[in-house]
Amino acid sequence: MNTAGHPEATARRGLELTPFRGLRYDPDRVGSLAAVTSPPYDVVVRPDGLHHLQDADPHNIVRLILPQADTPAARNEQAAKTLRHWLSEGVLTTDPEPRLYVYEQRDDEGMLQRGVIGALRVSDPSEGLVLPHEDVMPHIVADRAALMRATSANLEPLLLTYRGDGTPADTASVIERTIDGPPLLATTTEDGFSHRLWAITDPTDLAGIQSDLARRQALIADGHHRWATYRRLRAEHGSPSPWDHGLVLLVDTARYPLRVRAIHRLLHTLPVPDAVAALDGLFRVRRLEVPRAEALGALADAACAGNAYLLAGDGAFHLVDRPDPDLLARTVPTDRPTAWRTLDATVLHSTLLAHVWHVPEDDPTRIAYIHDTAATVKKAERDGGTAVLMHPVREDVVRDLARQGVTMPRKSTSFGPKPASGLVLRTLDA
Repeated sequence: MNTAGHPEATARRGLELTPFRGLRYDPDRVGSLAAVTSPPYDVVVRPDGLHHLQDADPHNIVRLILPQADTPAARNEQAAKTLRHWLSEGVLTTDPEPRLYVYEQRDDEGMLQRGVIGALRVSDPSEGLVLPHEDVMPHIVADRAALMRATSANLEPLLLTYRGDGTPADTASVIERTIDGPPLLATTTEDGFSHRLWAITDPTDLAGIQSDLARRQALIADGHHRWATYRRLRAEHGSPSPWDHGLVLLVDTARYPLRVRAIHRLLHTLPVPDAVAALDGLFRVRRLEVPRAEALGALADAACAGNAYLLAGDGAFHLVDRPDPDLLARTVPTDRPTAWRTLDATVLHSTLLAHVWHVPEDDPTRIAYIHDTAATVKKAERDGGTAVLMHPVREDVVRDLARQGVTMPRKSTSFGPKPASGLVLRTLDA
């Protein structure tokens, strides 16, 4: 039975966030804190980005979250060896006592995000406490699980959201009191975001946060594969064990709204002319000889009226919209809510990928999922493939579907800003 929206389920046992002894870089042992951080592993998709991060500092966290070697087993052993080496040399040090961490991100465009980092009790979907909104790809879960087993660590936090009620005793209020004190660290990364981290050790504040979160339900904003990995590893190790908990960042989006952006698709082996030709009579296609920003504006306008996409890779943009209703009736499953059936990602996966272009959604040799718009277009143009640019989904649509127990197609959304990897890690006993 789906208990995602059942009030008694969440009242019986809510979110359980536990303090832990964080593992952090010693700023005296690295070039700079900014130089050792990285975006989450699944954002670092291009070799040039990976090499840039590796070159930024010999201790960049990417050497743990995306180790490089000839085989998966060798990669994971390399990460474990690197972690042991950094611990023995004092590059990474463990904080002296368990604590929760306040984490702040801010950019020069007015974006401000604050949340609390801790070890969250891993729960089953039937408990309705941590709501996924996307499906996962088994091979990625297997890859992340192998890395976590090898390193016996949570190397980067998931991003979870919840809705606070704005009372003086809620978690966001504790956060705002905490930031009046000096931070443990402060740095600015090359993307322009400033990052600050504080410790919460006061027993009253810790108890207040735990009491508040015990009444909450969380949505996975970023990290579905890592949450699925936490669940797999908890099952493997049994309870009780340190694997009962996983590293997360919890953000109250009633206080600090997130940005929601799209994740684009790159079809490696499908040239744009072939992609466009296959749509004849099924969708309306218009060629746009305009700059990318203007093309994205046209996509946003078209998305207000129905399903719409931008194809790129041949030096122009092709606006795809107005799907044939009979085609949708034949290809989109009818066993889920209308809000799911009309998602751009649903129509892309169920209709375009499966029935029109015949591209398997989980074959990495045929399709890639890329967050950055410019990078997707550039790679399509370089390799002769097709970039499929998406329009973002509103957060309230994502949350409403998740509460109904309905997952969206994989890689449907990109919530942000995402927490930087490398600011605080969590180790587990083997």
